[in-house]
Amino acid sequence: MTALALVPGMLIVLGAFWAVLAFRPEFVRLDDALAALGSEAPQDPTPGAAPRGERWGAWWLRRRPVVVSAVTERALELKGRSLARHYSLKLGAAGLGFGLPLAVGVAAVALGRPTPLPLLISLLGAVVGFVLPDVALRGQGGDLTSDATESLLTFFDLVTLERLANQSATQSLHAAATLSDNTVFAHVRAALERARLEQRMPYAELKLLGQRLELPALVDLADVMRLDESGAALSGTLRARVRELRDAHLTEVKMAANRVSERMTIFMAIPSLLFGLIFLVPPILTLISR
Repeated sequence: MTALALVPGMLIVLGAFWAVLAFRPEFVRLDDALAALGSEAPQDPTPGAAPRGERWGAWWLRRRPVVVSAVTERALELKGRSLARHYSLKLGAAGLGFGLPLAVGVAAVALGRPTPLPLLISLLGAVVGFVLPDVALRGQGGDLTSDATESLLTFFDLVTLERLANQSATQSLHAAATLSDNTVFAHVRAALERARLEQRMPYAELKLLGQRLELPALVDLADVMRLDESGAALSGTLRARVRELRDAHLTEVKMAANRVSERMTIFMAIPSLLFGLIFLVPPILTLISR
């Protein structure tokens, strides 16, 4: 009984220690700071004027600078979500996971049934809530890649139409990129704008963007559009390449659908097994009783 009474006090002390540790400023390592400076992701020049949905995350990043993994950074770019907004979601989920069990504990105390269990669950819920957005983002990796590929195929069709309208290769890319506010279109527009400001052809910038986002279709587009420098006709080559990419994407979608259908087979077989057991168990029990 004495050990059980010590548990709430230990948890309170541990929570206070974590709170102090979270609010303590953290000094960034030199290699992490250089990696952040070398990133091509746009940084907010005025973190104090962050949008409403990003204020908590911006505050957290100012207090404790973090370096995200390449997988998370790619998923955030494909989803069009900033790092500050992502950490706002993490902090919100952590606060919700901490507050709900604690509210249940307060209600239990008010009803005269105090128990240390809600406090322990609240700490666990805070940790789970903080990690849950990362897990959900990683789980959406395949869907994000598929959606980005479909957006790129639409972009290729628009580039082909602009090219058929006697636009140059560079003009076709710029005109097609301005026709949508999709995340992939926004990244392409940013890459084209960087190339324009640097006064160089945009094909290398598009290829780097495709490699960073792991979108082979964009790399292929950059390679095909580069043929314009040698005076080759692009319309036929571009349409043939888009057709090949669409066929490959359709094949991948069909394979993914087949995998989902195969996973559903076991759930389709369970009702049949249950009905079979309903009819087989009584005769078997009758034979055993004899």
